Formats: sequence, C-alpha cells, structure tokens
Amino acid sequence: MPVTPHPLLAAAEIPAVEPYLRTVGEVFRTFQEQDSGCVSYGVQLPDGERWFVKEATTAAAQASLDRAWAFHQAVRHPAIVPQLHRIAVPDGRTAVVMPWRPGESLYGPARARFRALPLVSVLQAIDRVLDAHLAVEAAGMVAVDLYDGAFLYDFYGDALHLIDLDEYRPGPFVLAEDRLPGSARFMAPEEWYRGSVIDIRTTVYALGRSAHVLLDGGERRAWRGTAGQLAVLDRATRGDPAERFAGVREFTDAWRAAT
Repeated sequence: MPVTPHPLLAAAEIPAVEPYLRTVGEVFRTFQEQDSGCVSYGVQLPDGERWFVKEATTAAAQASLDRAWAFHQAVRHPAIVPQLHRIAVPDGRTAVVMPWRPGESLYGPARARFRALPLVSVLQAIDRVLDAHLAVEAAGMVAVDLYDGAFLYDFYGDALHLIDLDEYRPGPFVLAEDRLPGSARFMAPEEWYRGSVIDIRTTVYALGRSAHVLLDGGERRAWRGTAGQLAVLDRATRGDPAERFAGVREFTDAWRAAT
C-alpha cells in the first residue's frame, strides 16, 4: 500500500499556515503574535499526534527563525524541543514544525507552583538545563535570551524542556548592537554594551541566574539550596567574565560536586 505523506513533515510549501493546519487537523491552541513577531499553533492530527507550528510574520521574525533553524541543526539534546521541518510560505517566510510537549512556561504563575515542588525535582530540572547546555557548548554555540520563559515544565511527567532558543548563535562574537535581546534578570553585564565580547562565559552567567531563579524565585532570602551551591552560583554570576567559570563543563562539574 502507498504511504501517505505526513501532512506536516512532508509539506514543502503552503499558501497560508493556519488555514492549512485546519485542513489537516484540529488547531487546539493559538499563540498570537509574540514580541518576536511569530505566531504559533498547537495542532492535533487525526492519528492523535500533537505538533507545534511556528510561523514568522515579519522580516525580523524570519531572521530569528533562520537563526533558530541553524541552531537546531547544530544542537540536539532530549531536553531541547527540536525544529524538525521547515515549510515555505509566501513572501519568503517559513514555518517550522516541532513536536508538541506538554507543560507550562515557568515565566508567570507556574513559577510559584514549580517552587513548591520537592527540592529533588527542582535540582533535577536544573541538572537537565545544565546538561542541555553541555551540548550547546560542544556545538560552539552561546546562549542569548535565555530566561524562565524558555523553561517548559511538565508537572505530571516531572520533566523540564527548553523552548524558544531562537537567539542562540555561534560564539564567541562581538556585540554589534547597543544590547542583546533578553530579560534583565538573566543578562550578564557584557550583554548591555556594544563592542562587548559574548562568549561561553556569558552562557555561564545566564545558567547561574537560571539556577538562582529556579531555587529562590529571584529572591535570595528564599534560597532553597546549600551554602556550597550558592557559592558556585555566586562565582558563575560575577560581573567580570574572567572571574566566572571558564565554560559550561567547568560550571556543571562544580555544581554537581556541590550538589
């Protein structure tokens, strides 16, 4: 019997994303235009498969999707939700197809729920973030715009996934803009100044801030970890990049030793 092409993973070009998705399945979630200029959809196919489809609506959003596509071709890790396929749409834009992962973004109300979890679950989530960034480091990439909105936590499966890593790029590089995109709570000092060198030590800073937020919600007085862990994060987030850990591997080894 002939094999029916997959309606998403085999589609090469479509005239419009949302109408097409409604012809091949049920659109059960729509994420209206984000700051990035993208619109995203959750779609369930008749066989029960669920997928996440993200399309660019502006030139800037397309540039971000192109950067993300290059990143996902270079980095694979079980915690990182992959971009598996690109579909061409009019005006030189694309849509990307990703597997749907259940969970809630930890940017917002879900963060309090996450912080109420047993400490072992929080530490497992942090270790998963660090392990994923060992793959990022191995691929010669650096983190840009990493923040708690990139953490998708499945409270029923007790697993964290990383999403929206669209600004990750090869490093090191010299910052050509006035600042990098990102949340001020997670950004290293060098990300705010044109001409700064952005390298793996910048990634270490973002990971240190991420571990802080997951363990104390951004409030040091609410710290749930040990003094040894706190000392590791203090070094990871020093203002002078030269005083931080030299890379994700060194940081991760120190964190695991303290944990």
